[in-house]
Amino acid sequence: MLPARGTWQGRATVAGADVPVVALASDATEQGALLVLVRTEDTAVPEEHLAAALELWDLVTAHREGLRNEAAPEWLALSRAAAAARAVAISDLGDAHGSALTALLGVLRDRSLGDGDARTRAIDLAVTALAHLRSRAELDHAMAEERVGTAFDRLGASLTRVLRPRGVQLELGRPGAEEGADRVLPADVAATARAVVRAVVHTMLDDQRQVRRIHVGWKIDAAELRATVRDDGPGALSRAALDSRRVAERLAPLGGQLAVDAVPGWGTAVTIHVSLGPPDTPREDPLTVLGARELEVLAQLALGRRNRDIAGELHISESTVKFHVANILEKLGVTSRGEAAALAHEWGATAPR
Repeated sequence: MLPARGTWQGRATVAGADVPVVALASDATEQGALLVLVRTEDTAVPEEHLAAALELWDLVTAHREGLRNEAAPEWLALSRAAAAARAVAISDLGDAHGSALTALLGVLRDRSLGDGDARTRAIDLAVTALAHLRSRAELDHAMAEERVGTAFDRLGASLTRVLRPRGVQLELGRPGAEEGADRVLPADVAATARAVVRAVVHTMLDDQRQVRRIHVGWKIDAAELRATVRDDGPGALSRAALDSRRVAERLAPLGGQLAVDAVPGWGTAVTIHVSLGPPDTPREDPLTVLGARELEVLAQLALGRRNRDIAGELHISESTVKFHVANILEKLGVTSRGEAAALAHEWGATAPR
């Protein structure tokens, strides 16, 4: 009953009750957004108030789309939970409606029934209802999913706009059929992958002025989307620089991971892994077993510093450092300083360089 953008007010059946409603349709995003407000009174809302409400709904819709596209961590966690609940509800409703309509068709096609005209009419209605149900499912898929190739093309277009004015050459490794270009991704996964790649590219440009070429590629398998970003810079990009842009934070709600391989004089390669399945149950932070001084020592370990350097930095004796290191390894259940450092990076217990 509504155009792409507009308002409507009247009465509608909601949860089995006939109630007054106001509906607002926004076209501030590609998919559009519909808001239905159930009212407690039946008096008409003045047109000027409807216009103001629609403007507000446009703002909210555009803001939510911005949060999704930039993959803000708190928004992704909420989006993934809402999407999971929505998918279950839609699946249950679809199965129920499909079963009911299919059974109805079976009965109505029984030639032993009389009144052929009524049967024909009922069959037409049921077929139309099934077609409508399928079209709603297709619409839901269009709003909640995105093809890999399309998602990558959108990323390439946005990066071109950023890199061309800077004179940086962009090489795109677009996924082909073998790399899953025709597969569909959950919308939050596609948005996260694009946002994280853009953040990595911006970090490479801001922290390494000598970058002249950047290569971006995607590959998809049954379990994950793997994105790679490589530059020809001095190979000085640090994990801390990416942390300042909340790259790891953005990946965390989807169970994603990040690896940085910087080789001085040869450039930096950043590999991003985004899980295609539901995120695992969040793990408990293993660093909570450590005391305040142990966390300080661990942060220094994560920077690759030796015991002597740690002692000087924290103004304690080298033997005290050895004592703390032994306790850290035991409490974390690891056997080497490298494993302890990896946990420190994963859980954010790092010190500034």
